[in-house]
Amino acid sequence: MSTTAEPDTHEMVVIHRVFRREFRLLPDVISRVGPGDTGRAAVVGEHLSDIVAALHHHHENEDDLLWPPLLETATLHTDLVHRMEFQHAALSTALDQIDKLTPAWRATANPADRDALAQAVRDAAAILDEHMAEEEQEILPLVRKYLTVEQWSKLGERGAESIEDKHKRLLFLGAILEETSPEEKRNFLSNLPAPVRLIWKFAGRRQYGNYIRRVRGTA
Repeated sequence: MSTTAEPDTHEMVVIHRVFRREFRLLPDVISRVGPGDTGRAAVVGEHLSDIVAALHHHHENEDDLLWPPLLETATLHTDLVHRMEFQHAALSTALDQIDKLTPAWRATANPADRDALAQAVRDAAAILDEHMAEEEQEILPLVRKYLTVEQWSKLGERGAESIEDKHKRLLFLGAILEETSPEEKRNFLSNLPAPVRLIWKFAGRRQYGNYIRRVRGTA
């Protein structure tokens, strides 16, 4: 157990809000795409695929960098950690189903494919809500107690590196900031390099606003 400053885990809560919001909203966004509207299906489908890929990476990073040190140090809570691993496996199966259904719908905008995809996202959302609620309530206190700041920081660094496309990285920053209070936004931005803050202020905020309105059909 670390005797120095404990990890600040609140950023993880904010990241969770992003995933839970997108999985909550996307079934209705998908369902509103008209039959044969492949242009609209392409826009929504690409956004869905990006969110699913980001969630895959988020969980892979936890599998690599979070569960192993907790299993070593939080030895009285191994059953809980293994339950998190089991939930990750269930979510992976649900996300794979979304990945399987998305290409056909993007190509044809067929109503049957659309409805099956929307239901698959709803199914994943139910698992996701349960998992992230338990992780925030049960796992994050263990992180603060048993992991070092350095161990926790590696998880955040890996997460940032997992989005290779710089434009999409800026869009994900926008998705995060959409879920923040004014104080959270100030704290989050203060931890970013100055050039990134400037890009967000003068271009990124507008780009994300235009992008997300187009995805949600409110442009």
